[in-house]
Amino acid sequence: MQVVFGVLGPVAAWDGEGDAIALKGPRHRAVLARLIVARRRVVPVTRLAEDLWADPPPGAVGAVRTFVAALRRALEPQRPPRTAARLLVTEGPGYALRAEPGAVDAWRFEQAVSAAATLPAEDALARLREALGWWRGPAYAEFADEAWARTERSRLAELRLQAVERLAEARLVLGLPAEAVPDLDAHVAEHPWREDAWRLLALALYRAGRQGDALAVLRRARTLLVEQLGVDPGPGLRRLEGDILNHAAHLDPAAAAGAADRVWAQAAAAYDRAVPSGARARLESTVGLLRDLAVTGGGGLEAARRHRVAAVAAAQEMGDAQLTARVIGAYDVPAIWTRSDDPEQAAQIVAAAERTLSALPPGTHQAARARLLATIALESRGTRAGRGPQAARQAEEIARGLDDPGLLAFALNGVFMQTFHRAGLAPRRDEIGAELVALSARHGLVTFEVLGHLIRLQARSALADFPAADRHAAAADHLAGRHELPLAGVFAQWYRALRLAATGRAPAAEVEAAYRDAAARLDGAGMPGLRCGVLPLALLCLRLRHARPAQADEHTDWGPYEPWVRPLVLLAQERRGEAAAALRRVPDPPRDLLFEALWCLAARAALAVGDRETMERAHTELAPAAAELAGAGSGLLTLGPVSEHLGDLAAALRRPR
Repeated sequence: MQVVFGVLGPVAAWDGEGDAIALKGPRHRAVLARLIVARRRVVPVTRLAEDLWADPPPGAVGAVRTFVAALRRALEPQRPPRTAARLLVTEGPGYALRAEPGAVDAWRFEQAVSAAATLPAEDALARLREALGWWRGPAYAEFADEAWARTERSRLAELRLQAVERLAEARLVLGLPAEAVPDLDAHVAEHPWREDAWRLLALALYRAGRQGDALAVLRRARTLLVEQLGVDPGPGLRRLEGDILNHAAHLDPAAAAGAADRVWAQAAAAYDRAVPSGARARLESTVGLLRDLAVTGGGGLEAARRHRVAAVAAAQEMGDAQLTARVIGAYDVPAIWTRSDDPEQAAQIVAAAERTLSALPPGTHQAARARLLATIALESRGTRAGRGPQAARQAEEIARGLDDPGLLAFALNGVFMQTFHRAGLAPRRDEIGAELVALSARHGLVTFEVLGHLIRLQARSALADFPAADRHAAAADHLAGRHELPLAGVFAQWYRALRLAATGRAPAAEVEAAYRDAAARLDGAGMPGLRCGVLPLALLCLRLRHARPAQADEHTDWGPYEPWVRPLVLLAQERRGEAAAALRRVPDPPRDLLFEALWCLAARAALAVGDRETMERAHTELAPAAAELAGAGSGLLTLGPVSEHLGDLAAALRRPR
């Protein structure tokens, strides 16, 4: 049964049918709320007793255990007698609630607000409106006076206020100022010290044609701040008042963007008039637009991917190999992740590129050939197709011979995607990233310059050179901010979570929270090849680094990593025989950014069940990466130094270390 928990208001729980679950008395609800505050971490039973009673009476620990037993019966009514609980679990000295991230409204709310920051305004508006609708009252309403709830209540309340203001911003971006006014008016009435809320309300009123009301709001804000806090309004409010009085053009987004919009509309109309319907030039122009669309964010990337296949198919129908080559090769969108977002589509593109290469006259159209070869190298990433490495080498050779910087950058991206034929190749990928950065900076190839920094971020992480990785993360963030490339920020945020995990200076709970925040940015980012299964995998690596067993929840979606994780999950459930059998079925990991990490998972399971054959293979495959951090080359997660895993394997195999 899927249980959903609510803490955005009175503490409650609902079953899979949406019916309320009876949680008994206030102390039962207090135990549940306290475990939700702990965010899946174990809370010792003695700590629970101290939190439930200011002065715990004799027998308080026994009473807590009684409350837990009653909660378990309510939350898992179908659980057979004498079987282990799977939701409210006993672990070590206490209890933990192993709810999934989407099963607690507060956690879901955090993810929604974080994801909204990366979405287009229309999608952000819908996401924030839905998320704010989950609030039924103050968070942890009946526990307002409890010290253990105070920090979490304050944090959620602040996040809700931010969401209200982001919702207003989305409405303003979408040209809906009148819709923003009522909510903002109520917002500033309840929270009069939030200057940004006053600014948004005044701006909404001005854009709704209510200049006098906008100025009156700013005067009201000034009066409250001066008379009750003794401070003057900040520079944002002062500047807005002057801009309203002067009718500054930037206050009206339509006017501020009017020139660009007019140029776009006029150029599009001229194109429609000058280029006949069905003309081949339209296809080439379309691919240029799709390339630009792909780097604008999640929705743009998904749309570009979808329309790209249609454009290639349309070019093939015209029977012109040169046109098809240009349409396929023009989509030189940089790629950093080594697992395809849509393997079926990628295979279609590779097949089309191969056919087009064969149809081009021998010895001609070298630039088009190089672009087709680079496309094959990119789109065959993560597969065992033998053509990819050869295509990458040929594309690079042609590009260097033609002295074409843009073509060479595209070809180097293909070379990067094919540099995973064995473990331990982070130094080689670092060289590729360094050349991409230098080449792109010289020739103004911004998207490939960002790619180069991200490649170096990954490579330096693999080599445990975090000061250098920090510099590349900052450079990628800076370029992405200046040139409106939001997807780069997703990788930079994941890197910062990895850094916390790898350096070991932060508590596991802080690292886990950083991973969950990073994962929230993947919602709607248009990268399913990255998103699917990566958060559970990162948390598994974190648990293993802290000598804890794998997550044993059968409902965890491990995505494509399930075969390598399954033996460890079975071991955590004390099903050793099944774990050994599952390990024998594990395939070799794909040759990609997580190659070393997946081999290390297999190695741990092999050590646990005494599978000598797998230990031998793991030792052989991992040996070239002895100087690297396992998995850190992904920029996402790590299982620590490969040398430690090699040492454990060598000891089990009785080899010299």
